[in-house]
Amino acid sequence: MEQTKFESEYSEDSFWEKTKGIVKAAGETVLEPALKLYYTAQDKATPAWAKTTAYGALGYLISPIDAIPDITPVIGYTDDLGVLVAATATIAAHIKKKHSEMARSTLKEWFN
Repeated sequence: MEQTKFESEYSEDSFWEKTKGIVKAAGETVLEPALKLYYTAQDKATPAWAKTTAYGALGYLISPIDAIPDITPVIGYTDDLGVLVAATATIAAHIKKKHSEMARSTLKEWFN
């Protein structure tokens, strides 16, 4: 998948609006890699190519155009998860421990 196609779909406001709106439906499995990508992309030390990859995946998550519509029960977020996992694997060397900790902290707030 061409990440830059969805990078234009990304905005910080739409990311937070979408993630807060899908917390229960998507669950921690989808949101944890999304948050790791978000926090990694926000880090000034992350190289531009890795930010582009992260923002492309996050743009796909928040885009209304999906391979599998998010309203489809059970499998609606599987395509989003696949894109997020692929992006996470691609930029794994730039995902720092603090990014993972920030993601877990956000999830803990949302799910507790």
